[in-house]
Amino acid sequence: MDSIKVNVYGADAVCASCVNAPTSKDIYDWIQPNLKRKFEQLSFTFNYIDIADEEGLSDYDQSLLEQIENDELFYPLVTMNDDIVADGYIQLPQLTKYIDRTFIK
Repeated sequence: MDSIKVNVYGADAVCASCVNAPTSKDIYDWIQPNLKRKFEQLSFTFNYIDIADEEGLSDYDQSLLEQIENDELFYPLVTMNDDIVADGYIQLPQLTKYIDRTFIK
């Protein structure tokens, strides 16, 4: 299996509806060791995408940023292989259930 591309979209500031939640950067730093440890048999590639820096983004990334700007999605936003997995208040079970359903056969 190819590497699972995990993108975390976020900003330095905590989103207005996510008071007392970890920052997007904290989520990015936190999910890497947790997912690698839980799913040792899988390969991951992690990317952090700052929603304030639109340079060099794909059309898909741009569409997600527009949805965040329009309050249709919240940051931090986590995608895996371009599927939206979780947004706003991110918890590990959301991510692990998605991986179990999608990548573990």
